[in-house]
Amino acid sequence: MIEKNTPENEEKRSVSFVEQKVIDDLAAGKNGGRLQTRFPPEPNGYLHIGHAKAIAIDFGLAKKYGGECNLRFDDTNPMKEDTEYIESIEHDIKWLGFEWANVYYASDYFQQLWDFAVWLIKQGRAYVDEQSAEVIAQQKGTTTQAGTNSPYRDRPVEENLRLFEYMNSGKCEPGTLVLRAKIDMAHPNMLFRDPLIYRVLNIPHVKTGSKWNAYPMYDFTHGQCDYLEGVTHSWCTLEFVEHRPLYDLFVTWMKEWRGETDNIEDNRPRQTEFNKLNLNYILLSKRNLRLLVSEGAVSGWDDPRMPTICGYRRRGYSPEGIKKFIDKIGYTKIDALNDTALFESSLRDDLNTRALRVSAVLDPVKVVFTNYPEGQTEMLTAVNNPENEGDGTHEVEFSREIWIERDDFMEVAEKKFMRLAPGKEVRLKNAYIIKCNEEHACDKDADGRVTTIYCTYDPETRSGMPGADRKIKGKTLHWVSCHNAVKAEVRLYDRLWKVENPRDELKRIEEEEGLKGMEAMRVMMNPNSLTVLTECYIEPFAAQMKPLTYLQFQRIGYFNVDPDSTPDKPVFNKTVGLKDTWKK
Repeated sequence: MIEKNTPENEEKRSVSFVEQKVIDDLAAGKNGGRLQTRFPPEPNGYLHIGHAKAIAIDFGLAKKYGGECNLRFDDTNPMKEDTEYIESIEHDIKWLGFEWANVYYASDYFQQLWDFAVWLIKQGRAYVDEQSAEVIAQQKGTTTQAGTNSPYRDRPVEENLRLFEYMNSGKCEPGTLVLRAKIDMAHPNMLFRDPLIYRVLNIPHVKTGSKWNAYPMYDFTHGQCDYLEGVTHSWCTLEFVEHRPLYDLFVTWMKEWRGETDNIEDNRPRQTEFNKLNLNYILLSKRNLRLLVSEGAVSGWDDPRMPTICGYRRRGYSPEGIKKFIDKIGYTKIDALNDTALFESSLRDDLNTRALRVSAVLDPVKVVFTNYPEGQTEMLTAVNNPENEGDGTHEVEFSREIWIERDDFMEVAEKKFMRLAPGKEVRLKNAYIIKCNEEHACDKDADGRVTTIYCTYDPETRSGMPGADRKIKGKTLHWVSCHNAVKAEVRLYDRLWKVENPRDELKRIEEEEGLKGMEAMRVMMNPNSLTVLTECYIEPFAAQMKPLTYLQFQRIGYFNVDPDSTPDKPVFNKTVGLKDTWKK
């Protein structure tokens, strides 16, 4: 059963079991009292929000307890890896606020891993198999039935060594030979049934060139790299629980190969597993995210609808808000489907403290003050951020004509409508109390759409003046002066997927409806995930903001300046609303 984390059932959490294990190990003096972690991404795509959870604990606990964390790229599959991904991963980690002690690559250890594999062959613990992948899989047996030994399991050592060298010669056809560890084909843990540890790819590597044609498998690489680097704590997600015994066995064998068998249990990397980060209405899979990009279903890895770190950055999520959310959900051994509302709540809490308040009108209608002098303007003062006095103030222009939101006016008002209507008063933010004319409230076009609203302003009620205290029933509205307003493009984002659990739904569509890949994903996609507004107006102060500046459009929500933005053609992305938009 999946536990669902929501704002309603959220509760304060004590130290996680992962952190407690660090505290206990340090107190016991394991690994000489050292703490060293690593974050080991495969450079085959951009990082997503799930990686942020691993980054936060790998780097965060190392820093908290005086240790260090290395960044290690798991570059054992040259078919999918690219320097573009390496650069993006480094950028994302730094943007989240973390620094690594060293940068390593799994390929840095290829020679040592090869030499270790040769030693295993000589010890009779590894052999070259020339059966097909399908036959090997069949021979593994089942969880209730023992596997069958390969007919090549007892090859002479010399023949295994010769074939292993041939695997790396560039002449061996991929898929014809593999190196397997000789463990136990009847072991209850299926991963122990002579696992593959090397396969042939014959693909040049971005770092090692054409030196290697045979590449180590993940299970044979990960633990050994941890050990060779001096990692004390190896953290990963729950699907690796069954891999841990194999991880430990390979590390023990490597220590034996290196002649370092003293105090094995107190001087080794220790793997601990925690739950993945799962969010409703979000699909976390680099394979599927890559497909969305390659098929043009999104504008790129940094599309603000994507759950990638760069996508969240472009949308306006803050590193602090992301980390606050991760801290709220914590680290457990129970898979949880977390509510996106909880994520947005964390972001609002953080953005409220850092976003500059500005005025923007997304669906504009003009207001004319019939008693304000034509051609006159005046400058009013607006507070940049009421949560941070140090952010200062800026000036806004007031003039005879302004823009307000179309839904802030109603010609025939409902009884509880507290905004602008014939005969009703409202206050303009940082400005005056205004009243809509009763006899001639507005002009309309041929389709009956309101084009202009006519009002008067009370000159004694300017903000900061004694008359500003006059009580009215109407609400306070935001506005922008027509005289100096800047036209802007505003992009509004909704969930990319229509279903709460797209991972499970995608699996169902593929199995029951026979659709695959992008065709299957399009069934779940929300056709209204992006709305682009091009007739918006903002105050000049906001138009001058640099890309990725955090803003609050007053009464609307939190927004971010898009990298496409220029002072002449500003572009803004909606980050999150002022209130929870995910409640049914």
